[in-house]
Amino acid sequence: MSESGHNRRDVLKLGLGTSALALSSCAKNDIPSGNWYQGDTQHILPLVSHQAFNIKVSFHKARATPYLHIHYLNRKAQVIAGSQQDSKGRFWAFRVGNLSANSKYTLQLLDKKGMSLCGSWPLKTFPAPSSQAKNLRVISYTCAGGPDLPVLPGGRDAFRPVAYRQKLFERMLEKQPDLIIANGDHIYWDYRSWVENPDNALVKMAVKYFLESYGSFDSSQAVKGTVNESTLQAIADEQIGRAYGVRFRSTPVFFITDDHDYFDNDDATPELVTFPPDDFHTDLRNLLQAQYFPEYIVEDELPQHFPGHQTQDGLQVSTHFGKIQYGNLFHGLIYDCGGQLSLEGGNAGLIPNTVEQWLIETTQSSDCQQLIHFPSHPIGWTAGKWREWYPDTIDSNGTMLAAVHRNEGGGKYLWQQGWWNQHQRLVQTIHQQKDRKPIVVSGDLHLLGSGVITQSGNLDMSENPVHTILSGPVGVGGMGWLSAARGLKAQHPNALRVEDQLTPQETTGFTLLDISRDNVEVTLWAGTKEYVAAENLVLRMLKRYSIEKT
Repeated sequence: MSESGHNRRDVLKLGLGTSALALSSCAKNDIPSGNWYQGDTQHILPLVSHQAFNIKVSFHKARATPYLHIHYLNRKAQVIAGSQQDSKGRFWAFRVGNLSANSKYTLQLLDKKGMSLCGSWPLKTFPAPSSQAKNLRVISYTCAGGPDLPVLPGGRDAFRPVAYRQKLFERMLEKQPDLIIANGDHIYWDYRSWVENPDNALVKMAVKYFLESYGSFDSSQAVKGTVNESTLQAIADEQIGRAYGVRFRSTPVFFITDDHDYFDNDDATPELVTFPPDDFHTDLRNLLQAQYFPEYIVEDELPQHFPGHQTQDGLQVSTHFGKIQYGNLFHGLIYDCGGQLSLEGGNAGLIPNTVEQWLIETTQSSDCQQLIHFPSHPIGWTAGKWREWYPDTIDSNGTMLAAVHRNEGGGKYLWQQGWWNQHQRLVQTIHQQKDRKPIVVSGDLHLLGSGVITQSGNLDMSENPVHTILSGPVGVGGMGWLSAARGLKAQHPNALRVEDQLTPQETTGFTLLDISRDNVEVTLWAGTKEYVAAENLVLRMLKRYSIEKT
């Protein structure tokens, strides 16, 4: 959800300049979790594969080691001690391997005395890679983060309140997805640009007051075990812990990170270049993941020196890049297009070369019936921002300016020719799939829409065009739309020919994918563009269409 630092500054001037006191007094009450006993549990977020679980759990208060009891049929329960992820004992990981494929387990959190810490809940493994799975339902969205700011008079909101996001999540769960892909920008807290950029002294003071009500960051210190950890938790407890709560405990959620999850915006000026992130911002992102959402489970052998590949509690995991496999029906390739971008001219990439080659080889060699790419940054649209595959710029009147493919990026400071080169290699590989329809579902942009790419540079893809989807944002408020913040709309890059299936809409929402062996049915569900109270949120179906294999 990085509609540039300019967007965020405008939001802050309107949303924070009104009353710093009002902003620090947001409601802290969660939506009740029904009849399920939540106890002191703050949030539960699981990932699964065909033979493993990776689950993140937090409590409101620090506690001694909790234990996860895993029940299956009439067998004796398997007991796993939590692995502490923080300095005090609020955040725990449970990593379990050697499970049976396509099997439903009953999970229970207990303390060392055997007392229940919350109710029991079911969680199911995916089908084995060789199994003939027939159907899969996937939901994808983007930009669910943002502080829980009050809605200003006239229904003006910088971000949707947490209660709204919770209600939208519940509307998703009513669709009974098998898995969810949360594609980037789970946190909004660009503390450098938010304080440094406002020109008005009063606004600057109000923003600083607001930020300090959550704590402060000190880049001269480590993240874990210092004031930085406490500040991170104050921010993420609200934006992830409260927003997600325990409602996804039985539904795997794959979190893809993007620029704001490094607590920064993707800015490049002569004064400040924020990406690739420095060690401090990388550590912020990594501790955020360690404490709040699971790393990807690795089932296949990865290339040597694969970024983020590690062993945790005996389980092979990956932090930034991963693969979802659901029987031999579906492969989902998920990748962070910000945290490890490079600035190497023609050899640059939004993802490392090792990862690009892995994506290409996996796409070419996969025998799954359907394969979808889930990059954190959009393919097929430009908002004229710096960190894009494309060199295009858009002026203040919303007019697309002709862009020359050179290292200056047609006016974008520090844009890299290699980003476009990498785009072309990836798009060509996606397009060249012969037995599947090429599909990409992206994050980042505050839009819900879809199109078909028939031409990309000198690549003619008209015989097997790439279907590209903007998955839809969850947490964007009315002041965060491109039209409100920058007076423009996203457009197709000059070098691409794209036919819209749904012209991108400024609305909260999500993408529902019903995947079968012969077809992917796409349904674009909208929430609202304007603020409505959570209890009044009603979904609207904007578009439904099928992508059928030939």
